Amino acid sequence: MRVKDAVGRFGEDLAATHLGAAGWHIVERNWRCADGEIDLIAFDGDILVFVEVKTRSTTAFGDPVEAVDEAKAVRVRRLAARWLAENQSVRRGREVRFDVVAVVRLAPGGPALTHLAGAF
Repeated sequence: MRVKDAVGRFGEDLAATHLGAAGWHIVERNWRCADGEIDLIAFDGDILVFVEVKTRSTTAFGDPVEAVDEAKAVRVRRLAARWLAENQSVRRGREVRFDVVAVVRLAPGGPALTHLAGAF
């Protein structure tokens, strides 16, 4: 496994654990189709949430949140629409939200996690 992939997996594992501890139900992890991947799909109560997880080892090249630009948000929305089309029974009248979880692996004091609800 490449270092980049291992760092990403670490962040996704930490994000899933964090959300699960907050009472969320994880529906899917790393959902893939020909157009890309959604990191996490989960329920926050009755709200269906599509979560983009960005992980960096340090902030030397910026905060991981900065990596979620408008182009990335458009892509995640497009992928979410595809997932919803394939899973219509899950959607039925539910609110949908897009969150970002940013993880800095080597932050002072241990990994740092920032959760931005309704990020885009």
